Amino acid sequence: MKLIDQWKKFELRRQSDDLVYTFVLTAIENNTAAYKRQDGDYWIIKKPEWGWVAWDEVSQSCMGRPWNVLARDQGDHPPEGEWVSKKGSKSYVYNLVYIRSLRQNS
Repeated sequence: MKLIDQWKKFELRRQSDDLVYTFVLTAIENNTAAYKRQDGDYWIIKKPEWGWVAWDEVSQSCMGRPWNVLARDQGDHPPEGEWVSKKGSKSYVYNLVYIRSLRQNS
């Protein structure tokens, strides 16, 4: 067996209560991936100055980002590990974990 599509799907797992949000690679613009949350119109995109972020287009603000990986150190997909979010007066810590597919070789 081998790994395929290793960066196409990930989960954000909230540490405080084990809530899980699933994101899927949905669009590619200018050779940059974008990930859409399966249960709504929420996106994780790569911004030139910010790196990978949960971005609110309406308010033009960052709603979540990796905690320990600077933008300059990020690759072509969101980094695994701790992410933090802020919504109003609340903040949460998540773990970003990729869901990797396995396929039998023919």
